[in-house]
Amino acid sequence: MAKKKNASVSTWVDPDDAPELTREWFETADFYEGDRLIRRGRPKSEKPKQPTSIRLDADVLDYYRATGPGWQSRINQALREAAGLQKR
Repeated sequence: MAKKKNASVSTWVDPDDAPELTREWFETADFYEGDRLIRRGRPKSEKPKQPTSIRLDADVLDYYRATGPGWQSRINQALREAAGLQKR
C-alpha cells in the first residue's frame, strides 16, 4: 500500500505540474467564504460553556488535575450534581 501524502504539502513549482484535484484533496481542503475560514467539526452549542475565574483550594485543584485530561469537565459535573442540576 502506498504511503498517504499530506494534501496540504506541495512539492511542485510549475503550474503545469500541479497535483490532480481528487475527492480526497477536497475533503481535507480548507473552505473560505471571502476571507473567513469556515471551520469543520463540532457545531456551536446552543448553550456554550462560559469562561469564568474561580478560586479553589489547592488540594481540590490538585486532585482534579491529577485525574488527567477533562478535569475541568469533571469539576463542572461535580458542581452540577452538588446544585441538583440534571446532566447535560
